[in-house]
Amino acid sequence: MFQTFFYQPILNLLVFLYNIIPGNDLGVAIILLTIIIKLILLPLSKKSLQSQKALQDLQPKIEEIKNKYKDKKEEMSKAMMQLYKENKVNPLSSCLPLLIQMPFLFAVFRVFRNGLNGESLNLVYSFIYKPDSIHYISFGFLNLSEKNIVLAILAGAAQFWQAKMMSTKKPAIKSDGSKDESMAAIMNKQMLYFMPVLTVMIAAQFPAGLALYWLVTTLLTVVQQLYLMRKPKGNSPIESAAS
Repeated sequence: MFQTFFYQPILNLLVFLYNIIPGNDLGVAIILLTIIIKLILLPLSKKSLQSQKALQDLQPKIEEIKNKYKDKKEEMSKAMMQLYKENKVNPLSSCLPLLIQMPFLFAVFRVFRNGLNGESLNLVYSFIYKPDSIHYISFGFLNLSEKNIVLAILAGAAQFWQAKMMSTKKPAIKSDGSKDESMAAIMNKQMLYFMPVLTVMIAAQFPAGLALYWLVTTLLTVVQQLYLMRKPKGNSPIESAAS
C-alpha cells in the first residue's frame, strides 16, 4: 500500500521531472518535486500552522487558567478545553506539519536508498519515458548518490530555524501556578534541539539527494511560516490564526 500510494508515484514524478528538465539535472528535479509535494500538502499544513499561531497567542490566558485553578486539576482541564474550543485551537498541532510530511519523506528516502537505476526504474509507469540510467551529478558538481555532510548540516540548521520560529514567544504571565509546561510547549522544546540533530545524523548517512529534499522542504516551510505568522493590521492575532 505504501509503495502504491507513496513510493511509486513519487518515483514516477521524479523521473518525469528529470525527463523534461533541460539538461536532465536531478537536483533541479528534486527541488521541483519538493515544491509540488508542498503544494499538495498546503491546505493541511496551513491549517496546522494557523493553529500553532493561535496557541502561541493564547499563552497568557492559559497561564491565567493555570494560576486560577492550580489546586483544581479537573476544573483546570475543563477550562483549558473550553478555551481551545472557543478559539478553535488544537493544543497538539505543533507536530502536525512534520507528521503530515513523514510518509512523503519516507518515500523519498526509499527512492534514494533503492537508487534510480535497474529494478527501481522498472516501476516507472508505461506512459512515462524510462531512461536507461539517471545521472546523479547535479549543478555540475554535486553527486546526489553519495553522502554529503555539508548538505546534512544545512538541512539540520534549516530544521533548527524552522523550529525556533515556533518557540520564541514566551508566556506573558509568570506565577507559582504556572510551573508545569503544557504538552505542546514540551514538544516544541524537544523538537527545537532533537529534530535538527536527528536530521543531520540521518541525512549524513544517506545519499545527498535525501538531504537536498529535506533542506528544500524545510526552507519552504520557513517561508510558509513567515507568511502565515505575520500579524495582519487591524485584526487580532487569534482571530487571524483561527480564521
